[in-house]
Amino acid sequence: MKHLEAATDNRMRLSFLYAVPIALLGGLIGLGGAEFRLPVLAGPLGYPARQAVPLNLAVSLVTILTAFLIRGRTLSLTPVLALWPIITALIVGAVVAAFFGTTLVHRVTNEQLERVILVFLVVIGLALLVEAFLPQETSGLLPDSLAWRLGAGLGFGLAIGLVSSMLGVAGGELIIPSLIFAFGVEVKTAGTASLLISLPTVLVGVIRYAGQGALANRQSLRETVAPMGVGSVIGAVLGGLLVGLVPAAWLKFGLGLILMISAWRIFRV
Repeated sequence: MKHLEAATDNRMRLSFLYAVPIALLGGLIGLGGAEFRLPVLAGPLGYPARQAVPLNLAVSLVTILTAFLIRGRTLSLTPVLALWPIITALIVGAVVAAFFGTTLVHRVTNEQLERVILVFLVVIGLALLVEAFLPQETSGLLPDSLAWRLGAGLGFGLAIGLVSSMLGVAGGELIIPSLIFAFGVEVKTAGTASLLISLPTVLVGVIRYAGQGALANRQSLRETVAPMGVGSVIGAVLGGLLVGLVPAAWLKFGLGLILMISAWRIFRV
């Protein structure tokens, strides 16, 4: 009994301690931090990939909401509101894909899911490294036609929602580059818009997983989701308050290296 209590206390402590810096860094960039929590859930916390995915989404929901509220007080929301047609298209596509994406997880084995997660995390790590050396502002690759932009937003949203629901991530590392390079959105505005787009996407994923019983284990919720949620709120608040002070390029480079190393160590099969 004492051994089980000690293991529970240790998992709760680790969940909190890992969550704070992850959410802090995510809040600085405009991410939910799920990409970095996933290796922690499957590594030090010992969850199989299939169980880590819904737990990650549940923590992401708390983190994203907090980060968005804090960034809304730290940065102006006016540039984000000017993007409402594109943001709406992205949300519609992402929510539709997230609704159906949770079903696909049950059609693959745990080993196949781990391979998919490994590839995703390595690609995201490489993207972070590349983005660190790219200009923070770009004119955007899409034409100014509203029809083009709405269609592209819907397409990007479908891809983002599928990745979000299958891998338990908010999809910020797909949303932010899409907004910057396709639509020419400034990097900090893209980060805030990413949080806004991720909120309904992650919420749908959490509701779907809860309906399938993936979040029914109260022990996991108590030992992991609750302390991670508390730590994530603290980290997201700190990150949101510091967002105007730390260059995003520095963070992206360091996070890219850390993500690829941790992903390879945990998910290589």
